Amino acid sequence: MSAIRQAGFTAIVGYLGLSMGIVYSWPSSTLRLFSSTNTTLDRPMTETELALFGSLSSIAALVSVPCAGFLVDVLGRKYSCVLFSLPQVIAWAMICCCYKVELILAALFISGFGGCIFMIVPMFICEFCQETIRGMMTPVPIIFYGLGMLLSYVFGGCLEYATMNYVSLSLAVIGLFLMGLMKESPTFLMKKGLEKEAAESIAYFRGVKVSSKLVTQELNTIRRALNPDFEMTEDAISEEEKLKPSMTTEKLSFWQFIKKSRSTRRALMLCLVLYTASIFQGLVVVQVYAEPLFEEAVPNISTTLSSVLFAIIVIVSGLMASYLMEKAGRRPLLIYSSAVSGVACLVLGSQIQFHWGPHWISAIFLYTYCIAYSVGPAMVPFVLVAEVFLPEVKSIVSVISVEWAWICNFIILFIFNPLVAAVGLGPVFYLFSAVCFATVVFCIFFLPETKGLTVDVIQTLFVRRRGAPVI
Repeated sequence: MSAIRQAGFTAIVGYLGLSMGIVYSWPSSTLRLFSSTNTTLDRPMTETELALFGSLSSIAALVSVPCAGFLVDVLGRKYSCVLFSLPQVIAWAMICCCYKVELILAALFISGFGGCIFMIVPMFICEFCQETIRGMMTPVPIIFYGLGMLLSYVFGGCLEYATMNYVSLSLAVIGLFLMGLMKESPTFLMKKGLEKEAAESIAYFRGVKVSSKLVTQELNTIRRALNPDFEMTEDAISEEEKLKPSMTTEKLSFWQFIKKSRSTRRALMLCLVLYTASIFQGLVVVQVYAEPLFEEAVPNISTTLSSVLFAIIVIVSGLMASYLMEKAGRRPLLIYSSAVSGVACLVLGSQIQFHWGPHWISAIFLYTYCIAYSVGPAMVPFVLVAEVFLPEVKSIVSVISVEWAWICNFIILFIFNPLVAAVGLGPVFYLFSAVCFATVVFCIFFLPETKGLTVDVIQTLFVRRRGAPVI
């Protein structure tokens, strides 16, 4: 019953990803409308404006993520979620009321300030869910993001322009009010020295009494995480010796902690590489430019139908990933799914370039690529960032990781259309394939398994001796 209750709260906070999915996929169904002479705006968009139309939100996210990294330790996880869900409401209100190209672009830019939700929400979920279901629950905002994509494609194909905008505004407002049902993260409360409130938070999320043994155990687990004890390997012991003198005399600053803690440096580098690999495996461009891309890759199928099927596949694959994350583990899931994605992109690129088979071949391999990517590369980096860092530095290293992801996101969205125009869509998929296979090689040698482990144990995996096998 406790797990079901935690799943319910996870769904509430994960719902914030739905609005992000709707607004980030909105260009797919409106791109051609806004560039045509029959546009609903005051004038057609130029080529530069169309490029910005799909990527402006990523620029805003670059600004909001550092702010969120600071505010998440000041306001807390809950109120940071509330604050950064407001840009979606403001953006949709502007879209509903405005018809000037400049204001529509400004609205999309404002919506991007909510991009830090993908940093805050996994962190929040990871801190109120128990270890046995943590991996299963952390990808939930990505699943809701896929659901938002589905709704965006359906709305774009079935509703009038104005109706779609008002419905999207209503869904954003619902997400804002649902946050009233949440309590603050117990880890954040413990960091602030509010042990009584932390105990009440744990009891609320678990559905037990404050005086129960479970609450005491959870408080002790948080205390260990806030005061890590590295003692599992020789390297870990030396790591403790590095940190212990400063910890006993004064609190280490972030840069002092990073300098002294080899495990944190290694974990951060791992997350940055995996985020880079995840973005440049390329599915983000399929999400944003779904309809025009499907029109070229699968011309004999309705673009709206292809986009809707794509979104359904992303949602179902996300649910599969949540299950497999705890059953198979993070490492094998990312390795095998990246390998399948690489093969699918390679075959798809050759089919698009040389047309050696019927169009249904393109559809099969495009959807295979979507499934494989959604099961592994789309999910695993978010889970790892939420679970591998100690509470002392989690907010800042999460900012660095997610900030880098948004930089990569902007780059790939901005260069995609010019790159396709220069070399063609087929060779672009060859590049995606190369990134997929490089991800496989990297994960085999450098990615440890973190399934079911507490953060203090996970940290010891990053201080192993050279030459030791990857766990």
